[in-house]
Amino acid sequence: MSLIPYGLARPFLFGMDPEHAHELTLGSIARLQNTPAQCAWAQARVQDPVTVAGLTFPNRVGLAAGLDKNGRCIDGLGAMGFGFIEVGTVTPKAQPGNDKPRMFRLPARQALINRLGFNNEGLDAFIANVKRSHSFRHHGGLLGLNIGKNAATPIERAVDDYLIGLEGVFPHADYITVNISSPNTKNLRQLQSDEALDALLGPLQTRRLALQDASGRTVPLFVKIAPDLDEDQVAVIAASLQRHGIDGVIATNTTIARDAVQGLPHANETGGLSGAPVFEASNRVIRLLRSALGGGFPIIGVGGVLSGEDARAKLQAGADLVQLYTGLIYKGPALVPECAKALARL
Repeated sequence: MSLIPYGLARPFLFGMDPEHAHELTLGSIARLQNTPAQCAWAQARVQDPVTVAGLTFPNRVGLAAGLDKNGRCIDGLGAMGFGFIEVGTVTPKAQPGNDKPRMFRLPARQALINRLGFNNEGLDAFIANVKRSHSFRHHGGLLGLNIGKNAATPIERAVDDYLIGLEGVFPHADYITVNISSPNTKNLRQLQSDEALDALLGPLQTRRLALQDASGRTVPLFVKIAPDLDEDQVAVIAASLQRHGIDGVIATNTTIARDAVQGLPHANETGGLSGAPVFEASNRVIRLLRSALGGGFPIIGVGGVLSGEDARAKLQAGADLVQLYTGLIYKGPALVPECAKALARL
């Protein structure tokens, strides 16, 4: 049991600028993880093992990429009871991201808008942090590493950055995610189109297979896509994933739509909207993917999970696993076992 109820900490954190609260929280977890103080937020992991993409996940609930971009808090976050943790997005070179302020809460809709822009310390620092983590994986947790491109890299050369990221993280990942769906890096979502996606996935798969042959390790490759796709676009992506032998898909990233938050403070800020408003859009894409991909193709559902019931809806839409991010900010660590228990009953 957590010793500090999140309900007591939340008003303090929500009284701060969102990014300041985020950094304060991660900084505290980074300092206190793997110490006796970790009992302040540690929770027993719900045991509900499931095999997806050849990996055995201790339970179906993971942390989405974006919360711990630099991989500083793998053990501390893992102590909340997650079956898997995904960190990043990491880019080959360090970059500051977009100008501040760049993160906004919309509490009336349990939502966030962010335009962080892949702010991170770069691949070398990221790998060093990953290598320092130990307790989460020692106790069976799985680790996904999420890669992207630098903002300064022209979209025509994006594959170069992704190949650098793939080679760098491969020895340290249980699975790797290719992020082509953030709305906060200029032109990145163009990589979801048919020709651009083929031009990216072909070289990535070739390099991944070479790395597997050289190392004797099999590391599944996932692609993370946007919720703002129509049926034809999802069908094109599904066909490309299968054509290139990609192991799974993560649906979805944040949305650029604002229909569900019109009139609220900060609703017109640019960036990606996450939390409750993206729930149905994410589920729609999951259903389309499952229809196009058929049974057995791994799908991780993410977007707007704020309860165990929401997590169940992701699986009912066709997902195999779920991830949390904004829900964790609004509901706190107790959301993790709540979702894991709800899915264990399915």
